[in-house]
Amino acid sequence: MTDPEALPFIDEHDAPTGVPADVVWTALVRVLRGHRRGSASLARVLGCDPLEGTPGFSGRVGESVPGFRVVESEPGRRLVLRGRHRFARYALPFLLEGDRLRAQTHAMFPGVQGRIYRGLLLRTGAHQAVTRRLLKKVTRAAGRARA
Repeated sequence: MTDPEALPFIDEHDAPTGVPADVVWTALVRVLRGHRRGSASLARVLGCDPLEGTPGFSGRVGESVPGFRVVESEPGRRLVLRGRHRFARYALPFLLEGDRLRAQTHAMFPGVQGRIYRGLLLRTGAHQAVTRRLLKKVTRAAGRARA
């Protein structure tokens, strides 16, 4: 698959964590592991590759959650997920920098159906809402782990 830099940049969201990067990393992996259980139906509908998640997901290169495969993993610093489905090809790098967690989205939406999907996803704010919710879940889990 293509490097994230080769896919068009869509957006970036970030959140303050207030905890060390290793705590955030553990929370990120835990939240993504939960994503594995919660999104298999949507992955089937969209025809995602990968379709299945790795049991015991731990954020290592080659592991997956429905719709995403880990292609880069630097614990405590960077986790890059990539995937594709019938309407898009995408990369989602998570970057831990200081006390912030950033999520970038890179994607391409080929064909007429891809352009329609892009409009539904981005113009409605659905993508932004899902990404912000994911970051909030991770920072909340990191805060609970620290407490």
